[in-house]
Amino acid sequence: MLSANDPLPRQPRRVLVAGVSGSGKTTLARRIGSILHLPHTEIDSLFHGPNWEPRADFADDVDRFSSAPAWVTEWQYSAVRAQLAGRAETLVWLDFPVPVSMGRLIRRTVRRRLRRQELWNGNFEGPLLGVFTDRDHIIRWGWRTRHKLRGLVPTLEGKYPGLCVVRLSSPREVDAWLGRLAVDVDAARRGPA
Repeated sequence: MLSANDPLPRQPRRVLVAGVSGSGKTTLARRIGSILHLPHTEIDSLFHGPNWEPRADFADDVDRFSSAPAWVTEWQYSAVRAQLAGRAETLVWLDFPVPVSMGRLIRRTVRRRLRRQELWNGNFEGPLLGVFTDRDHIIRWGWRTRHKLRGLVPTLEGKYPGLCVVRLSSPREVDAWLGRLAVDVDAARRGPA
């Protein structure tokens, strides 16, 4: 497993971003896509149909985009995790302290609710008071699953030998890693000096 300071063995073309709810997976996936000029597919938009119902075509859609030679997406949904990990070259793991991820999740949820921001396929965040009444409210879900990846991600390189895992433990490490990635991409484009 690589840290924020370790160079990547190669410039990735198929990238996953893992993290608990609220850690910033989608934001980081977009940023990586922009730097590497890779198409980003927001996996939540494929999973959630109208009224938060899972879409019947979800697994087929994931198979379709992940068969391509270049992409970036978030690593979630157990039904497709193995398939994505088997096809990816790099997985970036946002392993932040619980207060960081939960703070981000709460701020994001409140902001989306107050702005009535449409998320995917006509869905909006539910009422904020649902945190007290709905067992699956995103904030309660985030708290319940806050340590879920700590048992999954460290085993991935052993299960998927072609997968390089990068562990980032703070927003500062994310920014430093992205900065180095951008420099490496720019140097590769310019070619040998």
